Amino acid sequence: LPYVPRVSPAALPGKLTATTFALERPCCIFDRHANASDTVWLVVAFANASDAFRNPPSWADVPLYERLPFAHSYMTLETAAAAYACSAPSPAVLRVGDDTACGGQGGRDPCNGPLPSPGPYRVKFLVMGCHGPKAETRWSDPILLRRADSPCTIDPAPARRGSDVVVIASILASLGAVLAAAVLSAVGYGGCAWGSLCRRDSGTSAFARRSYRTHHIPPALPQPLPPGCRCSPPGLGCFVPRPPGPCPTK
Repeated sequence: LPYVPRVSPAALPGKLTATTFALERPCCIFDRHANASDTVWLVVAFANASDAFRNPPSWADVPLYERLPFAHSYMTLETAAAAYACSAPSPAVLRVGDDTACGGQGGRDPCNGPLPSPGPYRVKFLVMGCHGPKAETRWSDPILLRRADSPCTIDPAPARRGSDVVVIASILASLGAVLAAAVLSAVGYGGCAWGSLCRRDSGTSAFARRSYRTHHIPPALPQPLPPGCRCSPPGLGCFVPRPPGPCPTK
């Protein structure tokens, strides 16, 4: 068939990413070449391996997504031919590589998994019936995916206008972390100290549940001073004055 697949010319978000691309959906292309029981497949191959691709003779020989690194091609998006008819309402694009769950089927079923490298890739549509291929389109032009930005291209310095805000936010975040650590440390230390006290006094809980009386020690009553006792300066107690001794003789 003269139809050439191509990436959708519409301005779509994510039309080309590092692992997917949005392909224009063919319409009214297979009406005269396919029956209601036929299916339309999309063949995806590395650009330098597209010439070596051979259409599989049956469904059992369809190259699978899991073998792409070794076979350099696979088939996906198996769809009933009626979905591409002129009268069929259908979306305008086909998203190639958007099934992130691929790889978990063990290679038993066709899958529309993410593309493993930027490529370039070439694609074509293939109509298959019960007895094998019936019609095919031309190969597309090479499709190169977007490469992820290198970390070296990221500017680590913030914009001049927002640098003060970034610095203040960093300081506040640091203070918050320090305060949180201090609170946690205090709570942890208090819990450990209380636990150690409880462990040290094994009878504390039993003591708390028991009624008890304390021993009352009455205050000492003032005692009468002995005869001839006079008070010394406060804090030095009392003493009895001694009688004067005999005068020394000459």
